[in-house]
Amino acid sequence: MNAARIHEHGGIDVLRYETVSNPEPELNEVLIQIKASAMNHLDLWVRRGIPGVPLPMIMGSDGSGEIVDTGSDVSQFKTGDAVCIQPLVYCGHCRFCSRGQENYCNQWGILGENQDGTQCEYIALPESSIRLKPDHLSFEEAAAFPLSAQTAYAMLVRRAKIETGETVFVWGAGSGVGTMAIQIAKAKGCRVITTGGSEEKRAHAKGLGADLVLDHYNDDIISSVKDYTEKQGVDVVFEHVGEFTWNTSMRILGIGGRLVTCGATTGPKASFDIRYLFSKQLSVLGSTMGDVAAFDDCVTLVADGKIKPVVDRSFDLSEIKEAHAHLENGNQIGKVILKPS
Repeated sequence: MNAARIHEHGGIDVLRYETVSNPEPELNEVLIQIKASAMNHLDLWVRRGIPGVPLPMIMGSDGSGEIVDTGSDVSQFKTGDAVCIQPLVYCGHCRFCSRGQENYCNQWGILGENQDGTQCEYIALPESSIRLKPDHLSFEEAAAFPLSAQTAYAMLVRRAKIETGETVFVWGAGSGVGTMAIQIAKAKGCRVITTGGSEEKRAHAKGLGADLVLDHYNDDIISSVKDYTEKQGVDVVFEHVGEFTWNTSMRILGIGGRLVTCGATTGPKASFDIRYLFSKQLSVLGSTMGDVAAFDDCVTLVADGKIKPVVDRSFDLSEIKEAHAHLENGNQIGKVILKPS
């Protein structure tokens, strides 16, 4: 089969579109013909160099496709089923793997980082790692939500514990996690303030239901939030940008506010005035990916039409270099999709 793979870390030139061996399903696994896979910023970080990534590596965490073969122990799925892929790997037996826990186990992995991923023509996975594709979704849409929705849901619902009527501030409305965060917060009955770096991204955020959309390059974020909330500040900040936005994030929180973060795209070194922390009784929460329960809840939200996957653009899998360049440019709204020929 054909796959997008790296043999070393570096720039776009290290990406290879090449022929690799077809996977064979184990007794508890299904063989999926990939119809679409979605890119994440994780792909860029894996390519550039994350410690511990085994090489060579087929990249890609998100995907959807059709089951073409099953192991003899598979009982929940059959050949011909259209499925979406749960991108995280768990040990399956510790207390953190139990449904409803805030966290998940440390013995975890991610497709496309710790083991071969979805940017290929076929993949073999345990049946526990897949779910039936909601009927109304295309394969591209089904590939566009798993990791970003799971991450955003875990941040807002599991960690920040958003409540109906609260105000949530989301940085970066055009990103994969940003588009999901807006919709999840609205589905939970929250008001949403978000930001976009272009008129197109801001208009799209409005279309997703955001109540106030700001220009994060030109607007005075602190004053705008203060005016909109009648000087109360926001209840939750959805933070995944890092160094560039951190101080503003802390300042726009109201009394008892929670900042929840999953990333540091602009840099990991953040500083803030500690007096904001104790005088306003703030909480700073870390979150990474999510648990199986979060994924199942997201599938339900998608199936019920409460959140909609956002597809920016599709590339043929052979155009992997062009797809990476497009994602690095930062002009996308939603997910960049790869489709095997």
